[in-house]
Amino acid sequence: MVSGRTFALTFLALNCAVLPRVYGQLTEHAFEPGRSIPQRLSEAEPAKKLSPEQRGNVYMARKMYREAIDAYREAPQNLPVVNNKIGIAYHQLGDFVAARKNYERAMKLDKKYADAVNNVGTVYYALKNYRGAIARYKKAIDLSPDSASFWSNLGTAYYSRGRFEDMAKAYQKALSLDPNIFEHRGTVGTELQDRTVADRARYHYELARMYANSGKNELALQYLRKALEEGLKDKLKMTQVPEFAELRETDEFKLLLTMEPRVL
Repeated sequence: MVSGRTFALTFLALNCAVLPRVYGQLTEHAFEPGRSIPQRLSEAEPAKKLSPEQRGNVYMARKMYREAIDAYREAPQNLPVVNNKIGIAYHQLGDFVAARKNYERAMKLDKKYADAVNNVGTVYYALKNYRGAIARYKKAIDLSPDSASFWSNLGTAYYSRGRFEDMAKAYQKALSLDPNIFEHRGTVGTELQDRTVADRARYHYELARMYANSGKNELALQYLRKALEEGLKDKLKMTQVPEFAELRETDEFKLLLTMEPRVL
């Protein structure tokens, strides 16, 4: 029969043997006065240090663009992607001169860097030089023909010049490459996608035509509603264009025709 004292000593000895294995991360310093166990555990397992480029990416995600630029400046400056990201940060700040300078530096470092070529196009577009934007977008597409965002940008530039048929063709190509291309919402990576347009009612009407032509009727109705809410006044077009032939038989389409255009 084991006495209570003998059992207690045995239990204590077993725990003394097991605890160092269970808490192998703890050293004798873990129990210094003023230090908690969780503190020492985190110190024993330090987080992986981020590179300057990774820190820049974190700042970009937080929309801290100046801090992102400072972080990217600490990365090797002979990398095209780093210069391109610096350009995007300046672009987000509205400094198009600095943005273009860094995009073009990225292009000099890599003459086939399609993202940087596309991003120069977005600078031209922001400055309303749509002809220049179209030329850059086409060059980017020559370098990377399977980028849906490049085709989308080209279509938007065509739209801004009133070239609606060319816009439709470019958008259809973008849609074939990425069925959700027009539903993406602003992530900042290495390529910019511009959807800034002056006449949003007409723009959404053209998107509705494109979706209807692709058989995406729910999205077509969604963008028709947006067009009407934003002031589209010529409802007669909706009842005549061939792309809406199938939609015209639906209750949803008939209901849209009763909507009054918003006064802008």
